[in-house]
Amino acid sequence: MIALSLAEIADVVGGRLHNTDGGERVTGSVEFDSRQLTEGGLFVALPGERVDGHTFAARAIEVGAAGVLAAREVDAPAVIVPPLPPGAAHERSVALAGDTDGSGAAVLAALGKLARHVVTRLAEGGLTVVGVTGSSGKTSTKDLIAQLLEPLGPTIAPPGSFNNELGHPWTALRADESTRHLVLELSARGPGHIAELAAVAPPRIGVVLNVGSAHVGEFGSREGIAKTKGELVEALPADGVAVLNLDDPLVAAMAARTKARIVGVGEHPDATVRAEDVRLDEQARASFRLVSPQGEADVTLGLFGEHHVGNALSAAAVALELGSPIADVARRLSAAQRRSARRMEVTTRADGVTVLNDSYNANPESMRAALKTLASMAKQRRSWAVLGVMGELGADTVSAHDEIGRLAVRLNISRLVVVGQEAAAMHHGASHEGSWGEESVLVPDTDAAVALLRGELRPDDVVLVKASKVAELWRVADSLLEGDNA
Repeated sequence: MIALSLAEIADVVGGRLHNTDGGERVTGSVEFDSRQLTEGGLFVALPGERVDGHTFAARAIEVGAAGVLAAREVDAPAVIVPPLPPGAAHERSVALAGDTDGSGAAVLAALGKLARHVVTRLAEGGLTVVGVTGSSGKTSTKDLIAQLLEPLGPTIAPPGSFNNELGHPWTALRADESTRHLVLELSARGPGHIAELAAVAPPRIGVVLNVGSAHVGEFGSREGIAKTKGELVEALPADGVAVLNLDDPLVAAMAARTKARIVGVGEHPDATVRAEDVRLDEQARASFRLVSPQGEADVTLGLFGEHHVGNALSAAAVALELGSPIADVARRLSAAQRRSARRMEVTTRADGVTVLNDSYNANPESMRAALKTLASMAKQRRSWAVLGVMGELGADTVSAHDEIGRLAVRLNISRLVVVGQEAAAMHHGASHEGSWGEESVLVPDTDAAVALLRGELRPDDVVLVKASKVAELWRVADSLLEGDNA
């Protein structure tokens, strides 16, 4: 973060000083985990499920923090943030486990104001903010963009999917005067959320990947999801750039909602940056011809799954806009690696069993992409799909799970293991789609899934593990790889 005194921070967030005259200067990182504090940092006191960060305020100063951002008075130099109205506090508290009184929500709101102040100052000095949203692929695309932009100048991007009211400003505050690119991932639980995040760190380039069924239970329809995802392009300035996936009609329609210049991407013939001659190798890694106004070049991705072609095109469009030559874009895309855990994380055991750990999260679109990748990788090998619940689908829950089970049959997946009663419709769908008997099984929990797999896996089998994070299906993948199980 740029250096600021506690008095300046209090002025920015509308807070008051406590146990200080405000002269202490924050020159280190902004952290909500006191164990991560650096000398001169700012400790953000937030409630948690088990402990309240306010109790660590004095300890934060002992380990070198310059001050604390807090909701109540603490035994440390602090900026005490103003409370929020009850409704606003409740809305923001959803992002914080343990925030029963809205104090954490007030601190989050202040953190957002501080991030907005810092980003605005840095943008005046040449910082470019890139925002990425979509129903699926946000994290992978964010990671690709970061890898393409890093050779052009210092780049900040969040770890994993740190994309909500806490992760968004926390990431923005990692930027300082040397940062040239700030790549942010924007998620939403309801209307207005992306607009709020975009206000924290105003983007100049906005990327919308797709509109799927993730969180449809909260938005009511895909059109409702599209309305919210489009808040990103509405936040762009007139001299900004909206990178839109023309292969998704709901995304393409967002062109009418922005003042920014449109760069279409995809395999659509009208796409400005498009992929031609897409091919998959035996490991479901895509190769294609990258075509753009700046020229053409061949790309061979090291990432698994054809769905990464669209992600790569969006990343390429951003890099080309920021001045990277197309040859460099193609070379860096071809060298790009997976950076975030549990997203098509492919590991082969000593006995030849390949585990596709895509267990971080799931929705119908990402589940279909993962199953197609499994089918492409397996070929003549025996394939297993170990699948759990897809959350927040509302009235579509049963039909969406049923369809995934049927798709597993149509893709000739050898065995389907459905974990948990919440996902039972997958098992029923598979059982009704074909003449499946033991090919599909419903097990109660991850322990039962692991026991089944350990008893029946054969050398060279391919196993996909995928569900929404609430199912914690990474426990299955971790167990299969523990000690290599060979």
